[in-house]
Amino acid sequence: MKIDSPKLPKELASKNFNDIFYEEDPELEHGLIVDTAFEEETLHRVRLKNIVIKNGHFNGTDLSKLDLLDVRFENCDFSNAQLNMASIHRVEFKNCKLLGVDLSESRFGNVLFENSLLNMAAFANSKFEKVIFRDCSLMSADFYDCKLKKVEYLSSDLNDTTFEQTSLKGIDISTSTFEEMTVSIDSLRGCKVSSFQAIQFASLIGLVIKE
Repeated sequence: MKIDSPKLPKELASKNFNDIFYEEDPELEHGLIVDTAFEEETLHRVRLKNIVIKNGHFNGTDLSKLDLLDVRFENCDFSNAQLNMASIHRVEFKNCKLLGVDLSESRFGNVLFENSLLNMAAFANSKFEKVIFRDCSLMSADFYDCKLKKVEYLSSDLNDTTFEQTSLKGIDISTSTFEEMTVSIDSLRGCKVSSFQAIQFASLIGLVIKE
């Protein structure tokens, strides 16, 4: 599946994330932000557009109702951050840490998570369209009551992930791994799995497979 990449200018002016406090509205556009520390802060309805952020630390920060358009995050840490009710479109998270992040009630479109840690991340009640998780760890992540359309989990760790009340119809998890998963039989209808995973699911629902 091909997704749209962030539309970023070839040249971006250097900016400081803390400059957002001096803006009339909490927004930043057209900039490169490197080595920023914005931890344990609270700032709602932040809007970022045409921004690249490298080596950013947003641990424990409350950025509820975040609005992201054409943004790339590289080597950033959002552990335990509050990013719920976010609007995230044409965004890339590369080599990022999002342990325990709250992204519930959010909207994702053309988003790439690559080589990132999302263990215990909360995505409940979110909508996804054209989203790829590639080489990610999603252990104990929560996708409760989500709407998934054109979503791929590629070579990722889905152990103990929850998909309760979430249909996996048309979703490809065949290259990912798990030992346990919370998902209903009805939700699995139409899910693309490997033959080994099919045996795993059969075992999880109590079937006894005989050779």
